Amino acid sequence: MMNLQPVEEQELIRGLIARKEKAYRIAFQLYGKLVLNAILKMVPRLEEAEDLTQEVFIELFHSVSKFRGESKLSTWIYRIAIRKSLDHIKAGKRKKRWGKIFGLSDLGQLEPRNLNHPGVMLEDKEEAEMLYAAIELLPDQQRTAFVLARMEGLKQDEVAAIMNTTIGAVESLLVRANKKLREELKHKLK
Repeated sequence: MMNLQPVEEQELIRGLIARKEKAYRIAFQLYGKLVLNAILKMVPRLEEAEDLTQEVFIELFHSVSKFRGESKLSTWIYRIAIRKSLDHIKAGKRKKRWGKIFGLSDLGQLEPRNLNHPGVMLEDKEEAEMLYAAIELLPDQQRTAFVLARMEGLKQDEVAAIMNTTIGAVESLLVRANKKLREELKHKLK
């Protein structure tokens, strides 16, 4: 996560609230790739992740005046990104369910994952596919904690701030997520 000095961050926030184009350009330069990579780990289809990244910055534009400064700006932006990702995932599940109910099979079809993005460091793309498939099976809270802590490399206190929960809750979510992933991957590798 990009760390601005408090004075620089306050200056950026004032520029965003004043709707200065330069401030938005700076915010996108500072946080755009971080947001895209975080979203790619939740929604690993590049085109969808790019669209969601744009939505995050559109929401930033419209709601920055509501930012209360209780956390760092980057934490607040991450929170928007995670919420947008989870909303997108839930909408996809609804489409699949309605597609099955009404026999619209193409609604359940998704394009193949883009495993050539920076979030995939594994040599074997099959292993990456299995990992992402297992991550998608996690409940939303566990998936969010796992992606932020294990894949984004954020500290547990940062994850807790983004998820608006306690460090203890994050630890518990990570333990449960790790256990479920181990079980799922062990099952798939048999």
